Amino acid sequence: MGAYLLTWGSLSLVLLSVLQSSMMYMSSGCFTEERAALMDIKSSLTRANSMVVLDSWGQGDDCCVWELVVCENSTRRISHLHLSGIYYPPISTPSDRWHLNLSVFSAFHELQFLDLSWNYPSSLSFDGLVGLKKLQYLDFTYCSLEGSFPVFNGEFGALEVLVLNHNHLNRGLSAQGSIPTSSSLKPFALEILDLSHNHLSGELPTAVLKNIRSLNLRGNQFQGSLPVSLFALPQLKFLDLSQNSFDGHIPTRTSSEPLLLEVLNLQNNRMSGSLCLWSERAFGNLQNLRELYLSSNQFSGSLPTFLFSLPHIELLDLSANLLEGPIPISISSNLSLSLKNIRFSQNNLSGTFPFIWLRNLTKLEEIDFSGNPNLAVDINFPGWIPPFQLKRLVLSSCELDKSTLSEPYFLHTQHHLKVLDLSDNNLTGNMPNWLFTKETALVSLNLGNNLLTGSFAPVCRTCEFFQHLNLSMNRIEGQLPSNISSMFPILSILDFSNNNFSGQIPTSFCQIGSMDYLDLSDNRISGKLPACMFTNYMLVTLKVSNNELSGLIFDGVNNLSIISQLYLDNNKFEGTIPHNLSGQLKIIDLHGNRLSGKLDASFWNLSSLRALNLADNHITGEIHPQICKLTGIVLLDLSNNNLTGSIPDFSCTSELRFLNLSRNYLSGNLSESYFNTSNLIALDITYNQFTGNLNWVGYLGNTRLLSLAGNNFEGQITPNLCKLQYLRIIDFSHNKLSGSLPACIGGLSLIGRANDQTLQPVFETISDFYDTRYSLRGFNFATKGHLYTYGGNFFISMSGIDLSANMLDGEIPWQLGNLSHIRSLNLSYNFFTGQIPATFASMNEIESLDLSHNNLSGPIPWQLTQLASLGAFSVAYNNLSGCIPNYGQLSSFSIDSYLGNNNLHKISQGKRCSPSPGAVAKEDVGERYDDPVLYIVSAASLVMAFWATVAFSFCHSYRQSVKNKM
Repeated sequence: MGAYLLTWGSLSLVLLSVLQSSMMYMSSGCFTEERAALMDIKSSLTRANSMVVLDSWGQGDDCCVWELVVCENSTRRISHLHLSGIYYPPISTPSDRWHLNLSVFSAFHELQFLDLSWNYPSSLSFDGLVGLKKLQYLDFTYCSLEGSFPVFNGEFGALEVLVLNHNHLNRGLSAQGSIPTSSSLKPFALEILDLSHNHLSGELPTAVLKNIRSLNLRGNQFQGSLPVSLFALPQLKFLDLSQNSFDGHIPTRTSSEPLLLEVLNLQNNRMSGSLCLWSERAFGNLQNLRELYLSSNQFSGSLPTFLFSLPHIELLDLSANLLEGPIPISISSNLSLSLKNIRFSQNNLSGTFPFIWLRNLTKLEEIDFSGNPNLAVDINFPGWIPPFQLKRLVLSSCELDKSTLSEPYFLHTQHHLKVLDLSDNNLTGNMPNWLFTKETALVSLNLGNNLLTGSFAPVCRTCEFFQHLNLSMNRIEGQLPSNISSMFPILSILDFSNNNFSGQIPTSFCQIGSMDYLDLSDNRISGKLPACMFTNYMLVTLKVSNNELSGLIFDGVNNLSIISQLYLDNNKFEGTIPHNLSGQLKIIDLHGNRLSGKLDASFWNLSSLRALNLADNHITGEIHPQICKLTGIVLLDLSNNNLTGSIPDFSCTSELRFLNLSRNYLSGNLSESYFNTSNLIALDITYNQFTGNLNWVGYLGNTRLLSLAGNNFEGQITPNLCKLQYLRIIDFSHNKLSGSLPACIGGLSLIGRANDQTLQPVFETISDFYDTRYSLRGFNFATKGHLYTYGGNFFISMSGIDLSANMLDGEIPWQLGNLSHIRSLNLSYNFFTGQIPATFASMNEIESLDLSHNNLSGPIPWQLTQLASLGAFSVAYNNLSGCIPNYGQLSSFSIDSYLGNNNLHKISQGKRCSPSPGAVAKEDVGERYDDPVLYIVSAASLVMAFWATVAFSFCHSYRQSVKNKM
């Protein structure tokens, strides 16, 4: 009885405790510890200067009614926290970070859903999340996550969705940056895992992913072959391994059991091999596949027929590979009726493909065969009405019927087209203004690089859906529509470049508030550029290059509203650049105008600039030291102006890669380094008045082009030059350099690399449709007796050394023959003595060799006749002797190449050297055998052959006698 009473007493105490707790909850509105944790989060946001203010937090006692908070109805415990994007730093101090100790979340014992995404930049780690055993959904997208990756063990046993994309998950991981797992390796509840866009590598813990339905590893650093275990996960439906470094082929499973996989994305990897050899085996158990992405790999061979008949396939993307041959579809093909999207662009496909072979595909929405120039695509069949309505048709750079637009049978049947790209096809006829109707659904139209004529006169008054319009590189003429803003009210990209448009630019352009990219360059447009384009027009990029525009530069405006790129080059703008110019521009190109006056010191306040080109103007004054404020400048071209005075120390601009100050009146002693920056790729200061020695060039460790011609540099050429192993161009001509030439120059590689990424550093992208890379204006280099200007591929197409017009002496080092990749060598107008090195025959790629106007002696080495690429050659005005080789490439040059060598003779018709007093006469055609060098070589060969024969006979007789004795 006592025990019974004690039990009831204990139970009463428990009930009383629960009642008290309930009364405490009812009186306070929510649990105290959870309310305190929320207030801690709010305080941390305040300390981090977040512009987001959670006003409701702290208003009243019931935290369940606060914004972004959800509680369970029964327990009134917090179950969901929607904290996405609550940290937003002020624009003035973007470096602020949100330091939040995640242990604050341990107060939420019943938490099931936590979304902390888009709180970048922040400084968060997983410390403190351990213990949330009921957590099912966790999202840390764009949170700059640092620290260790969460270990997959029982602490997160209820977790079903884990989203960690766009972070920096490599700190605190194992040596390989792999995903750690607990030693138990027991499967857990995780169904959706997104680790895309991190820095992860190593092996995947597939053993604990038995319940996974969606796995996204896009944009990491995984490499090697694809693990077969991935394709054995029984519940997997979505797999994205794109943008990694996987290689090999798609693994083949031994089991024939069908998989549930519906989406497989392997694009942007390094996978290779023939798809036809193993595709049917590899995809045999993927009968549920709906979307297959294999683009941007290295698959070769022909297109596999099997893929077209997968029963549920909707999207097939094999673009940007090495596939070749015809598309394996015919009028009798058994195509999957589920097909919606076919993408085979950027391959080597050939043959003929008529669209009528797709006549059974009622669900077809997209066809992209672009970038297959040998693929003849026939889309016109009069009277045929396709059963499908395409939304996207991309046939750029195909062998398309030239009358596709002038006789548009197929296009007239397609009423739902949103994207149409027929560019790069040499299509003829008038501008198809019938495409611009009120009923059109077009969002993007690209007819660039064709042969269209006529004027641009849309039928519609308002084409309300148009966003992208490209008519570049045609022959369209006439004026721009004055009411263009009402025609295309939401246009964001407009490219009318390289046509024959004339007249003025309508001010109505400024009324298209959605415009990002406007290119009107290379036309015949004249008049003034509307001032509104500089002030209230939030363009990202404006290009009006190569027109006849005039007026005051920027129309006198000093506050520019253009966001990124401004190209006004090769027009007739004049005046002085306004003082206190401001804006966020990254690229300004004003070269080839009539600008004058000095550059005010305030001009260098444009701290966002990455490329500035003011070449070919009439700008005067000095380059102010405040140029150091351009801390992000990559390209600076001030060439061909009237600048004077000394130059500032450019080592303060640490990002500078291309610097051109040529053809000014700049001066000063450059014995010390003014260019001590490891990033400098091209330095051109030719034709100024600089003095000093060249010891400073040793600092230019990454330089490809070094042009110092036409100055007053003196002293010897420093051996430090030989340390610059990336050099492609050396031009020290027309200076006062003296002494001998360092032999180590022969150790330079002079190799151009087509994949040299440092040559494309000024880069901006505003959309998927346009890669607005800043094109290098080109560099000058004299070769073959002419001055050439090379474009963006300069460092690939040319390599050369020009030391002409100096006071260099001594013998030409034979080591220069090791320059097997040099294309131009000019040592003319110096005082070199001795013989021409026969090692020059190893210059396999040489195109121009000028040794004229020196004191060279001896014969012309016959080995030079082996230089098959030689297109310009001169040894004129030396002291050479002997015969002129009249065979090989040397026989193709006129007598001008040999003038001024009194002891150098031609070869007569009698195959003898004929002396000619003074300048050598015109060379006669003859044989090679009378070259004195050849006589010597032939005689030596005969002597050696004779003694070799004697030795052989003696040895043979001796061996035979020994054999007989045995």
